[in-house]
Parts: sequence; structure tokens; C-alpha cells
Amino acid sequence: MWYNTPITSLLGIQYPILQGPMGGGFSSSKLLAAVSNAGGLGGYGAYTMQPDEIRALAAEIRQLTDKPYNLNLWVSDVDDSLKGYTPEQFQKARAYFKPYFDELGIALPEPDIYIASKFERQVEAMLEIRPAVFSFVFGIPDDTILKECRRLNIKTVGAATTIDEARMLEDAGVEAIVAAGFEAGGHRPSFLRPAKDSLTGTFTLVQQLRRAVRTPIIAAGGIANGRGVAASLMLGADAAQIGTAFMACDESSASQLHRDRIFSPAAKYTTLTNAFTGRLGRGMTNRLSDEFHGLPEDVAPFPLQGRFIAPLRAAAMEQGRADMILFWAGQIATEVKHRKVEALMEELVRETGELLAR
Repeated sequence: MWYNTPITSLLGIQYPILQGPMGGGFSSSKLLAAVSNAGGLGGYGAYTMQPDEIRALAAEIRQLTDKPYNLNLWVSDVDDSLKGYTPEQFQKARAYFKPYFDELGIALPEPDIYIASKFERQVEAMLEIRPAVFSFVFGIPDDTILKECRRLNIKTVGAATTIDEARMLEDAGVEAIVAAGFEAGGHRPSFLRPAKDSLTGTFTLVQQLRRAVRTPIIAAGGIANGRGVAASLMLGADAAQIGTAFMACDESSASQLHRDRIFSPAAKYTTLTNAFTGRLGRGMTNRLSDEFHGLPEDVAPFPLQGRFIAPLRAAAMEQGRADMILFWAGQIATEVKHRKVEALMEELVRETGELLAR
């Protein structure tokens, strides 16, 4: 059958369909469980969570499903440039964004610019809860972590935006590689070169990686229906990972406003911007992304920029100011049409099977 691939065998799932593990509060245990229970692989982006929150999440998930699931963390969750970042530099970013805070009638925040990584403590919690799959972006965990995952039978999945990143992941011994195309919503998970220099499209990247590595490949970016899944498999991927279409479902933790925007004409326009978090990511084009375009020197490093912007986003949500809110979404958002995971999974499986049977 079309759905028997190296990925389904490796991960112990029925269909080679993975839910993108969206971070930043967009994942939910309900979404994860719905996907896993339907035969795919549900995922949870936990990079912002404290270790105890991850442990509590695992208990919650196990109340909803006994199927395999994926926990995702960021290897690099603090920009290196933040180590030498000065208050004087931060004042430049604050000054640039001040007019927007003034417009919404809120004070400029002053978050602590000294931010420590949570990754190592998060990994400790991950190893305790033992998800079936541990996926990661923005780098590769050290060999000690990968060896412990193998000992505990936790499958490891890394993300690559270039051939060189994929080869490095394979050399490290990861068990599957996400080919992260530039069409995808959310952050670009590049780690060898700047994100702006790692913008290969999904279907080109899948073919490049298929020739460059032997590790199973998961296509991600620009996939929202069975046509995309079938195309991914035909081009050499062993599975497809879908983000925006699952975010649009009621089971996700995206706000109602966010989900509604995905079904609106606004979904036709997306852009890559670092204005909202300090790292390049794709979301729906808005006033702030347009006015910030071309001024990367006026943004704070990740995650400081996101903490700084958070009150602006909250106020904009409260005031209904969509022009100042970045709604994460991929370029395929115009093709999203389901609001329930069950209906989406059913159509993905049916349509993919029909296309590949021709």
C-alpha cells in the first residue's frame, strides 16, 4: 500500500502524515491526540516550555492517546548574538517600535536582555517522558543526547534547509530528516547559514536530499492536501509534514481570529520577517511586516525581540488590530479548507491514495 513507507515503519504509525509541531503556544494536546489517533503522527512544539510543564504535558497527552507522538525542541533557543548584546543596542530597537506601542496606547516594555537557554533542562524532561519521537530544529543535539535517545528507543528527527545541513544530520545519526522548504509557515530552522540564505523550495529540496542522503526524508512546506502528500512521496520523500492546515483546525491552540484569517483573503499574502521574534519566519503580510521590511539592524536577537513584542501583540489582539499581529501561515494557506482534524485526515488519506493509484 502507498502508506507503507520507511517512516511509517520507523515511527510506528499508519500513515506517512505528520502534524507540524508548532511552538509558541499553537500546539495543543487535543490536536496532537486527534492526529495520532487518526493514524498520523501528532506533534507538540515545546521550545517555550519549562521542564515541569513538559512533564505535565506528557501526562495530559497520555489521557488522550496511547499512540506515538512527537515532542519538538529548539537546540538553539537563544541567539549567540544575545551574549554580547548591550542595553544601548536594545534602546535602538525600542525606539524603532515605540510609535506602534504609542498608537495602541501601551507602555514600552523593558524585558531583561539576559536570557539563558532552557534546552538542556528541557531535554532532561524529554528523556524522562520518553516520547516516541524527539524532533529538533536550529541545530543538532550533542552525541550524548542522541545516544541516550537510541538507548531509550526514542526516534530522532532533525530539520534541514540545505543539503549540507542534511548531510550533517545524517553523519550525527539522526533517524529521519525534515526537508524544510521556504514555503512553510513559521520559523526557518536553518543552522549552518543564515536563514535568508537558505530558501530552497520544498519539492526541490526533497529531490536534492534524496540524492544526497540515505536517511528517510519528511517533506515540509507548501503541503495542505492529498496532492501535496502524493507529490512529496513521488519526488522521493517518505512522509509529509503539514503545519498550516492543522493550525487552522479547531483543535489547535491558535486563536479564533488566527484560524479565521487562514480562511480569509488575507491568506493569499505571506512574507518572511524577523520583526516579531528576531528570527526569520513566514506569516501573513501585514502593516508591521511591510514597514519593517529591509531593516534587520533594528530588531533584537531571539528570543528578546519576541518578549519585547508580546505586549504589542496582546494589545493588538484585544483591540482587533490585525495590522499589527503576525499570523503564522505558509504559502499554501489558500488551499486550507477543513476546520476539524478528522475531516482533514480523512481527505488527506483518501486523496493521496486515489492519486497514487492512478
